[in-house]
Amino acid sequence: MIRRAKTDRKDAVKLANYGLDHWLTLPRYVPEEDTRLMLKACYRQYQQYSKVRTMLKNNLISLLDTAFPDANRLFTSPPRADGSEKWVDFVATFWHCECVCGLSEKAFTTKYRKWCKKHGYNFSEEKALGIYASACGHVGIMPKTNTTKLLVEQAISQLQATSAALVALKQEMQSLASYLPESPVVMEMFGVGPTLGPQLMAEIGDVRRFHSKKALVAFAGIDSPPYQSGQMNVCGRSISKRGSASLRRTLFLVMGVYLKNAPTNEPVYQFMDKKRTEGKPYRVYMMASANKFLRIYYASVKA
Repeated sequence: MIRRAKTDRKDAVKLANYGLDHWLTLPRYVPEEDTRLMLKACYRQYQQYSKVRTMLKNNLISLLDTAFPDANRLFTSPPRADGSEKWVDFVATFWHCECVCGLSEKAFTTKYRKWCKKHGYNFSEEKALGIYASACGHVGIMPKTNTTKLLVEQAISQLQATSAALVALKQEMQSLASYLPESPVVMEMFGVGPTLGPQLMAEIGDVRRFHSKKALVAFAGIDSPPYQSGQMNVCGRSISKRGSASLRRTLFLVMGVYLKNAPTNEPVYQFMDKKRTEGKPYRVYMMASANKFLRIYYASVKA
């Protein structure tokens, strides 16, 4: 493998000679399959919408800090399959703290029970009393006016539309990934689910285009770079980061699943735990485990 080029004449000549020597042995370019192409395009859009959703959620929280402080912390329920969240649905109705504390405790409990029934949530009187106490303990900086209501409603509608788009993209990615030949093998790997599986297949593509496991690791950018001229520092070599940043992000999420579940019978976790007990930093043993995971991925899919 030729190291990264520099600006001096010697490196330019070396790269030119390498290209001339391997001109006739270069692998033939094979266009990417339509399914893989569309899967990768969907994943890139999924990434963009994820960033937008995070931005819109932060915007809504900042608005609520001036109208209904800590409203986003009232519920811990996970998002539904359609992408909706309970606290977002709640502030769509109770958009200001005075919408709660302006009522009596009994009146709010009754109204909250009707709201839960309408939106399909479980009602808890203890939870209703907790929400009422929290609302009464805060004062909204912004007044309870139609303008404040409009701002909150617009922020909620944008967030809900983005969440719905993410759900649709996720479903389309799962559908496209199911047509790929490696889908059954990848989906059975530990740490890979209906969300991360299509992402891995989208970024890696067809593993047959990689001549070895090292090539796949280098494509992800988590390989150790070659020695540079005049720099022989073996202890200070970090990953190259020359490959796909999206793939590295997905691998990091997969390693997070390993770290959280701690499956002692999985070789990737055994390797991770070994590096961790050796005193390696967090990012070091996470990326080293991702390296091992990619090698297992290559061997499993190409088999």
